[in-house]
Amino acid sequence: MLSQLVSSLYLAGTYRRRVGASLVRIWENVLDWQHLSGLHSRNFAAVELIDSDPRGWRIRLTPQPGEPRAMQVLRLDIDKSRNCYSVLTESGPGTSSKICVSLTPHGPHDTGVVVEYHVPVVDPMRRAEIGEGFVALYEILWDEDESMMRAREAALAPPPPTPLPERVRLGPATDLALPLIFPFGPSRFRLVDLDGRLVAHSIICPHWLGPLDQAVVEAGRISCPWHGYCFDVATGRSADGQGLRLAAAPQIIVKNGIVVARRA
Repeated sequence: MLSQLVSSLYLAGTYRRRVGASLVRIWENVLDWQHLSGLHSRNFAAVELIDSDPRGWRIRLTPQPGEPRAMQVLRLDIDKSRNCYSVLTESGPGTSSKICVSLTPHGPHDTGVVVEYHVPVVDPMRRAEIGEGFVALYEILWDEDESMMRAREAALAPPPPTPLPERVRLGPATDLALPLIFPFGPSRFRLVDLDGRLVAHSIICPHWLGPLDQAVVEAGRISCPWHGYCFDVATGRSADGQGLRLAAAPQIIVKNGIVVARRA
């Protein structure tokens, strides 16, 4: 039982689900502290790494709406040999509370997850209330995590060999509904109107292959919804100092009223 891993604490709630992702993707997700304020931005305002090692990390996590007094220091400890991990709240709201997670592989893309939340609260009615909120939150977090893991798994699959064309006709400029997703060889790009100029950019973030196809263009920049990495739309260059760059996009020209993407 997971509860045997915890002493001087009381079980407040248990969350169970089957996740359509492999253990590899789940462990990758567990160690990925950066996605907490990116993918889960509705719940967490900011995250800062304190330190890390092969067995886990320690972070400062600020929940929404970004109240500094609500910041927590959390410590992750993993045990891959037993397919389990725990997250301890070292300080902040819920100090000494512990989340224990057990993973059971059922197939290449099918993993059972059991999450137990243990708190230093004796009153059973208060524990039940805490547990109910915890289960509701983890339903949302795992929904978002599973969506990211499955999308990443699909993005990692090698694409079929497709020759790179010299040019692709996108259609009359007056008829195009922007933004427009279009294929160019083995990759896909998005055509956007950037201050009156048509520009194409890759729809894959180079960090974790996150989706940029619905990223909002703000001040000529887009951000990945998974980790918040930011890029200049016109050049593809990093706009946040991370040093990454989008895949080179085709050049967009308008000739005789026809929009054409051509090899840069």
